[in-house]
Amino acid sequence: MERKKVYITGIGVISSIGNDRETVVQNLKSLNHGFSPYQAFEDDELAEVKLVGLVKDFDVESSEYEDWSFPSQYRIRRDVLRGLAPHGVYAYCAMQQAIEDARLTDEDISNPDTGIYTSSAGSPKILTYNVNRMRHLGPMRCSPTAIVSAISGTLSFNFVASFKILGNSCGFSSACASSAHAIGYAADDIALGRQKRMFIVAGEDANHESILPFAGMRTLSLESDPEKASCPFDKNRNGFVSAGGGIVLTLESEDEVERRGVTPYAELLGWGQASDGHNVAISHPEGLGLSRAIRMSLSNSSIKAEDVDYINAHATSTIIGDVSEGKAITDVFGSQGLRPKISSTKAITGHGLSLAGAFEAAIVCLSLRADITPGSAHIRNLDTQFENLNIMRESESTAPEITLSNSSGFGGANVSLVFKKISSP
Repeated sequence: MERKKVYITGIGVISSIGNDRETVVQNLKSLNHGFSPYQAFEDDELAEVKLVGLVKDFDVESSEYEDWSFPSQYRIRRDVLRGLAPHGVYAYCAMQQAIEDARLTDEDISNPDTGIYTSSAGSPKILTYNVNRMRHLGPMRCSPTAIVSAISGTLSFNFVASFKILGNSCGFSSACASSAHAIGYAADDIALGRQKRMFIVAGEDANHESILPFAGMRTLSLESDPEKASCPFDKNRNGFVSAGGGIVLTLESEDEVERRGVTPYAELLGWGQASDGHNVAISHPEGLGLSRAIRMSLSNSSIKAEDVDYINAHATSTIIGDVSEGKAITDVFGSQGLRPKISSTKAITGHGLSLAGAFEAAIVCLSLRADITPGSAHIRNLDTQFENLNIMRESESTAPEITLSNSSGFGGANVSLVFKKISSP
């Protein structure tokens, strides 16, 4: 069966480095980070964590939706808002951006050929609030939307209903590989003719309850200096900076792109996935699962390793994870004497957990259209374990032709996505 081509036609972004595509691109060019102190940590003497990749111009800190505020250009009905978590607000605004960016009509959105895949860990903050309220006041004093606003499927529940989605829908939960999995399966739906269009919606809170558990895992940096707190590939890296936000991608078939006369950001050539089968939280020390995922993505895309110009690495700035990925890249590319350019944009965005795969896919697509290759910031002393890799220290004003974007999650879930630059007419 002939596979149909898959294109990215719309992007919406609410993030630590910008709430619109233009700002994100500018910050990628100049490698400006989005980290700032978080008042809730300053008030908690036990928190120890100092920095967060916070979304600006949104106030969703309260557990009561009536207290939330967001930029005036976005419209969210009250009946919709009451079913959202904080990250649902980010994602809802990003969805409005992506729809406008792709120039979609109501008929394009609500029909059996348009579906939606989401990724979210849920909202520990809203879940904790409602559980405590239930215990102290009784279940009848809880909001009827307490469940749908808090658990991991919250984005699917809300967005399928709010945007009247009639096609395929599902929520993905594979930790930091979640939204990359969503993109891969959505691409298959389009390539196999099951759907003509798919939305990928990803979101994460960035608050006290969603961040601190990762400090308990010893994965967060405790530095107050952003250049030391998030420095993938640096020999002194000591953990990542958590980040929240909402990302939406619109994927469409070639037929739909031609019918509507839109110019895509990029073509999604293919993807691959594989598991480590090693540890519940730690990547395989030799990167075996990721190297298999990369090889499968190349095969699925019908390209060779030498065709890849740039790799947007998953590298989160953890001691073990970065080395594991470096070994996987060396296994696939270095073994053939290849040195594609590599960077980790998490050095400036922070780690958005389940939204990371979608965010970095968006970064890749924005970079391809803007003719840039984003660098890897905050490297003062490159770890000798990466000295044979072509790790970029600065952004460049040329875009690659073929880009690989990696994601890895708990349990050793690995996903690699392959994107191709759209040739100028």
